[in-house]
Amino acid sequence: MLTLHTVADAFSAEECDRLVHLAALQPAAEARLVGQRDHNMRRAELVWLDDVPETGWVMDRLISVVAEANRTVFDFALTEFAESPQVARYGAERQGHFDWHSDIGDGALAGKRKLTLVVQLSDPGDYEGGVLEVMPAANLLTAPRSRGAAAIFPAFALHRVTPVTRGARSSLTVWAHGPAFR
Repeated sequence: MLTLHTVADAFSAEECDRLVHLAALQPAAEARLVGQRDHNMRRAELVWLDDVPETGWVMDRLISVVAEANRTVFDFALTEFAESPQVARYGAERQGHFDWHSDIGDGALAGKRKLTLVVQLSDPGDYEGGVLEVMPAANLLTAPRSRGAAAIFPAFALHRVTPVTRGARSSLTVWAHGPAFR
């Protein structure tokens, strides 16, 4: 099914604050795309949660949210979470954004991505722009901006984050993996 599924309260505001705080204490890496030559396609800093202490509980929550969404909406063959969740920061100081792309691609892990889950960590009043848009078919869908909301969609769906023009937007992303689509 081609859709954008949302879970309004996947994380509490306190949990979102805690994740943003813990990620900010870590050295962030510049977001890079494998095989991508256009270095302007994405402007963001990333922190992989496997490297962050006190975040073991996050994966349990993400697994639960994805399992329920897959059971009730997608019905994809999922087998694992082969990549660490990441916290991304898109800041207005450099018009943080991520142009149109899909999350399924070349490579051992990217080729097995089936579902993408993005949790809104920032308060929507703290930034402007930074809209997560998903185009699973001919319609453009907008992910919720409410803090703690999860947007779940097929990894092959085109999506983007529009440029942040004020403040900063933080999000938490993870992928569920499985056998190749047929």
